[in-house]
Amino acid sequence: MKSERQSKILELVKNSEFVTQEELQSKLCELGYKVTQATVSRDIRELGLIKTEGTDGVYKYRAASEVIPGDNTEKYRGIMQHAAISVANANNLVVLKTYAGMGSAAGAAVDSMNFEDAVGTLAGDDTLLIIARDERSAAKITSALAELIG
Repeated sequence: MKSERQSKILELVKNSEFVTQEELQSKLCELGYKVTQATVSRDIRELGLIKTEGTDGVYKYRAASEVIPGDNTEKYRGIMQHAAISVANANNLVVLKTYAGMGSAAGAAVDSMNFEDAVGTLAGDDTLLIIARDERSAAKITSALAELIG
């Protein structure tokens, strides 16, 4: 049931626009899925859905795999400005604090930025941990993210 529901969510997000979790929950209920807002929130996190800015300037849910690579500096700036609170580094670790529920979105954005000195990322609900190759790399990543946050 969970995998079927999550497949439906991916299909819905690909073919329609959802600004809020409540809109997505409502559509799922309309289609016969009995889901709570908490379930939809968990599914969004597990599926790695992110909010990206549409052509109308409104942020909508999308699958991270649908984000088109290229020079997306402005898109990432928007995601970081809406998701991130602060960024700091210690040794080779970078910690990005985010608003509740935005850790995965920030993680997907950082992963898409392809920092060559980032070994990997680990997203929580309100925190993103970025593991850099060394201290200098961590400082460089921290500086780049701080610039995006504004």
